[in-house]
Amino acid sequence: MASIRQVQVTFDCADPERVARFWCEVLGYVAPPPPDGFANWDDYHGSLPAEKRNAWFVASDPTGAGPRLFFQRVPEGKVVKNRVHLDVRAGTGLVGDERLAALQAERKRLEALGATCVQVLIADGENESCIPMLDVEGNEFCLD
Repeated sequence: MASIRQVQVTFDCADPERVARFWCEVLGYVAPPPPDGFANWDDYHGSLPAEKRNAWFVASDPTGAGPRLFFQRVPEGKVVKNRVHLDVRAGTGLVGDERLAALQAERKRLEALGATCVQVLIADGENESCIPMLDVEGNEFCLD
């Protein structure tokens, strides 16, 4: 039996390209080039019937190390907390004030991209600091 070594993370959302481009900025991922024969994604979307425009979008790690992110349009809005979320590892290897400063700096960068800070959890002797946040459509993630 073969073992699977790659995964794709799929996001249900209202505006796939907007959410994908947000995550490209967060993670240093890249969007794919437009399909053959199209100068850009707007031209491609314009060639489709209205109901098929912006139905999906992809973000990929340019190094190939990280998982592919797939964004698909769904009709329903987000109703409850995500059961799965991404942890953006901005403080790896850091502790205490140094970790919190790195997380706060990343929080400010992501807020400028449209993310929302939910709260700042300060180290308490048992757990290190982390910052729960929301992406541009309200999906939870953490700066860890």
